[in-house]
Amino acid sequence: MSTPFYVSPQQAMADRAEYARKGIARGRSLVVMQYADGIVFAGENPSRALHKFSEIYDRIGFAAAGKYNEYENLRIGGVRYADLRGYTYDRDDVTARGLANVYAQTLGTIFSSAAEKPYEVELVVAEVGETPEGDQIYRLPHDGSIVDEHGSVAVGGNAEQISNYLDQRHRDGMSLAEALKLAVQALSRDTNGGEREIPAERLEVAVLDRTRPQKRKFKRIVGRQLARLLEADGAAAAADGSEESDDAE
Repeated sequence: MSTPFYVSPQQAMADRAEYARKGIARGRSLVVMQYADGIVFAGENPSRALHKFSEIYDRIGFAAAGKYNEYENLRIGGVRYADLRGYTYDRDDVTARGLANVYAQTLGTIFSSAAEKPYEVELVVAEVGETPEGDQIYRLPHDGSIVDEHGSVAVGGNAEQISNYLDQRHRDGMSLAEALKLAVQALSRDTNGGEREIPAERLEVAVLDRTRPQKRKFKRIVGRQLARLLEADGAAAAADGSEESDDAE
């Protein structure tokens, strides 16, 4: 009779973590960053149909790197949670912190379950406040832990290198144009330290804009508005971009 093959729990969890990290690293990086009037989401995404960034609720946005079908299931679950909680209690009871806790429980359960593979996803849940001090950004790795981020965060691909680049250059009070340019510069850096050009048509950009008069603060930046923000200089460009129509939801 042969001896059953044994793997220690520590080794099994380490193998699952390595599997998930490799899957996430194969995806393209994305950046979530605070600016003066809200939070900007930017990432390279050649697909016009499969979005990396989405609206969850009035002031809450969602970003994800990794396997699309897995993070899309999580996004849909988050929308359902937010709608149910807002309808049952009050719209103000739907918060990024509460949503991050729900995602953490889901990811943690899947990661520790031997019956299924871990999700190859890394999430960012962001909520724009009435002031920059009220902004909230939470990063959720594959294992269900929650990291409270400030200023900027990068996930997917070469996220560590991009994060270091942003930490050295991001500052409070940046205009939308300045923040977007910095995000694109960070995303343009490859693993060997070189730079490449990312055309506007390959970028997916969205914002949570606290200055919007509507309850829903999420807006996609596309077309001419995106091109103008990338080409313009400083705060004047942000003012010009804010005059564009809000019909690109």
